[in-house]
Amino acid sequence: MTNYKSAGVDIEAGDQFVEKIKVKLQKQCSQYPRVLAGVGGFAAVYDMQDGRYLVSGTDGVGTKLKLAQELDLHNTIGVDLVAMCVNDILCTGARPLFFLDYLAMGKLDLGVSEKIIEGILTGLATSGAPLIGGETAEMPGMYQNGEYDLAGFAVGEVRKENLIDGTKVKEGDVIIGLPSSGFHSNGYSLLRKLLERESRETKVEALTPTKIYRMEVQALQEIFGVELKGLAHITGSGLANIPRINGDFDYHLTAWPKVKEWPPHYQMVFGKMNNNVAEAFSTFNMGMGMVAVIDRERYNSSSTKIHFPHRVLGQVSRGQGVVHLHFEDGQIYKF
Repeated sequence: MTNYKSAGVDIEAGDQFVEKIKVKLQKQCSQYPRVLAGVGGFAAVYDMQDGRYLVSGTDGVGTKLKLAQELDLHNTIGVDLVAMCVNDILCTGARPLFFLDYLAMGKLDLGVSEKIIEGILTGLATSGAPLIGGETAEMPGMYQNGEYDLAGFAVGEVRKENLIDGTKVKEGDVIIGLPSSGFHSNGYSLLRKLLERESRETKVEALTPTKIYRMEVQALQEIFGVELKGLAHITGSGLANIPRINGDFDYHLTAWPKVKEWPPHYQMVFGKMNNNVAEAFSTFNMGMGMVAVIDRERYNSSSTKIHFPHRVLGQVSRGQGVVHLHFEDGQIYKF
């Protein structure tokens, strides 16, 4: 068991589905001129025509839920839910305004539900937004007792002049990475298989909640202003998320941390995948949960103002939306 597809997830089929519906949805959205962005980006953008854009995003937690249910630990999975939605809208420079949730269970368990909501509220405290509504559905026959699913919906706003949309990216811009707190909430169909025979302690570590980057993004905006040109949330498909910043450029990652510098759990999983670089970096975040593109001169003159962990990963070049990972084995892997 070394790849995502054999674990039951076909990323290529998912990408094909998005491309298939994108044309139809773009045709529909063309009838609504206030819709600025939709399928294919990290978030949808709607023009309020008063100098503001509303930004929205929706997501779930994936099969990380199965791990939480296996371990009977439910107090952090709500943080993951908030993070997956909020990190997406942060990629536009938006400030989170509010959040809604959807919880579906085979049979309502008040204790589990309360722990889930506690996690959501913890995540929202970091995000600076309230939970203003949601839906709880009891669905016997759809879910077995003890099973549940989660979905979240985040809405934010950004002034038009502060929108981060990748259009200002140019050759030579620097790429920086913001460390992840762990595997976040992607790749768990494979990760659960890889950890099947590992200790409970190792599995509990894999439940470490997804990092929410609100404070980091806000700081980058304050330091670099419009010279913060693009943000990518490294979620499903791994490094392939980076060209979503601007597909008219290539992204050369020449300074990714070496394997010996990775946290132990990444090294272990990489080994279980037979050191398959292409598979690992297209499934997991591999230690970087958010990537930013910044004007090189501005970064060089102002980087000392960044007071949180980050790493220069490489630079932007002319291209066609390809990530070039210059790995320590001497090979260049493309995503």
